[in-house]
Amino acid sequence: MDLNTTIVGIYFLFLIAIGWMFRTFTSTTSDYFRGGGNMLWWMVGATAFMTQFSAWTFTGAAGKAYNDGFAVAVIFLANAFGYFMNFAYFAPKFRQLRVVTVIEAIRMRFGATNEQVFTWSSMPNSVVSAGVWLNALAIIASGIFGFDMTMTIWITGLVVLAMSVTGGSWAVIASDFMQMVIIMAVTITCAVVAVVQGGGVTEVINNFPVGDSGSFIAGNNLNYLSIFSIWAFFIFVKQFSITNNMLNSYRYLAAKDSKNAKKAALLACVLMLGGVFIWFMPSWYIAGQGVDLAAAYPDAGSKAGDFAYLYFVQEYMPAGMVGLLVAAMFAATMSSMDSGLNRNSGIFVKNFYETVVRKGQASEKELVTVSKITSTVFGILIILIAQFINSLKGLSLFDTMMYVGALIGFPMTIPAFLGFFIKKTPDWAGWGTLIVGGIVSYVVGFVINADMVSHAFGLEELTKREWSDVKVAIGLVGHIVFTGGFFVLSTLFYKPLTDERQADVDKFFGNLATPLVAESVAQQKLDNKQRQMLGKLIAVAGVFIMFMAVLTNPMWGRLVFILCGAIVSGVGMLLVKAVDSSVDSLEESVAK
Repeated sequence: MDLNTTIVGIYFLFLIAIGWMFRTFTSTTSDYFRGGGNMLWWMVGATAFMTQFSAWTFTGAAGKAYNDGFAVAVIFLANAFGYFMNFAYFAPKFRQLRVVTVIEAIRMRFGATNEQVFTWSSMPNSVVSAGVWLNALAIIASGIFGFDMTMTIWITGLVVLAMSVTGGSWAVIASDFMQMVIIMAVTITCAVVAVVQGGGVTEVINNFPVGDSGSFIAGNNLNYLSIFSIWAFFIFVKQFSITNNMLNSYRYLAAKDSKNAKKAALLACVLMLGGVFIWFMPSWYIAGQGVDLAAAYPDAGSKAGDFAYLYFVQEYMPAGMVGLLVAAMFAATMSSMDSGLNRNSGIFVKNFYETVVRKGQASEKELVTVSKITSTVFGILIILIAQFINSLKGLSLFDTMMYVGALIGFPMTIPAFLGFFIKKTPDWAGWGTLIVGGIVSYVVGFVINADMVSHAFGLEELTKREWSDVKVAIGLVGHIVFTGGFFVLSTLFYKPLTDERQADVDKFFGNLATPLVAESVAQQKLDNKQRQMLGKLIAVAGVFIMFMAVLTNPMWGRLVFILCGAIVSGVGMLLVKAVDSSVDSLEESVAK
């Protein structure tokens, strides 16, 4: 068996172990979808970070870094900004919603009709995003193992599906933390090797190839720097909106209280900010070395840039590192796909099956079973979408992700964001805003073209890169002005709500204003259980990584594995050390 395949197989055993160890934590839908709202900040922060992190970072984003230098880092800086605003204000508020699914918060704020509208309209965005992530994972897997892309999509998709369906949120979020630790350890060592090979950070940047109209900061194929500036500004607006609205508040619903949600957001912010200067150094390095990825991967066509990170690991890292990286990316994509599987399943079950089909008569056991069945259905849809994306040979993964976010994801966040601050709106403002957003997205996506924009602003013919950036910016501007404007103007038609609806709205804003505190002895025991179980497993994983130093590699290559393993084991031992032994004695004194 190939070394890399063996490493991936061993890594999957660790994931299975996590699912098995945390199986006893799940008995209700609240446990299955959000860990019962009992998780510590470092687990929640890891999963918040990992939902914005998948194999796409190492494919579509790495390809963008290879072609256009620092430009791609704008997206991750914007993510870090979004998480900082989570920390500064939104994360505790999200936890204080006191709901199992985000659509329950929509129902309180906008009523039962919007509950169903958002239930069915929120699913396509997360399913398409998960399809992009799966396609990115298949690119890496097929590049390493030499499999056909279609077969790879189905095999990897079914593996992801099996892991996601059987685990539940405890297993998913626990594995998120382990993935986060291992990925950060691997990418830090890759960045160090790239810097050393390139003669230092300054040399790597100076050697990056730029054309007459390009730069390392803004990238190539750009005649108008103002276009890049406008794109960057609105990317910050988009990522702020996407990370700070009710629909994406699910990241913090698992936190045990308001304080842990706030600390989790800060952890995600720090990790995302640090990653900006770690993840893309290998892509910048091989671009500066003049590596022709189109020649190295002739079957990839225009998507050859998506193999930039893989090429670096294969050519410059020690034997065995490819398998470790791919294993971590498998797991990272599995955790990201949770938003397309478990999250959608939770919304379907709690906000449609339980409320409409069963009208509150279903038992928790029945709901958990139905959740797993619907997760399977969504999993098959994601696989089919990934296969369709693969057939679009002329569209890069980077552009695909940008279009999905700007034209599908962003308009849905507008009522979910503004509804936090604007109280006196009619209930129809929720679904009405989505309709306006759909019209704006259609016009931007299918009516407006590059020639129309060039003619309107007196510009020369736009390059493919410029039109891609302009299209995203136009979509975001359109949604801010027209979609957001519609929601704000709806306040002019506000009429007093019925007593029942007003009670729900009052409960919504009352929850937002009421901090949540969890300090019971039972909660402290559960905290210790989380630290001990996951800490021991991560420490063992780190030891296995250090054992990879016995592989046939030069001394520096052996030291790379020792460094990675030491980082991972160190985190595990810190968790075990954090176990509060006084809790048991406290419980004994209470019992007496």
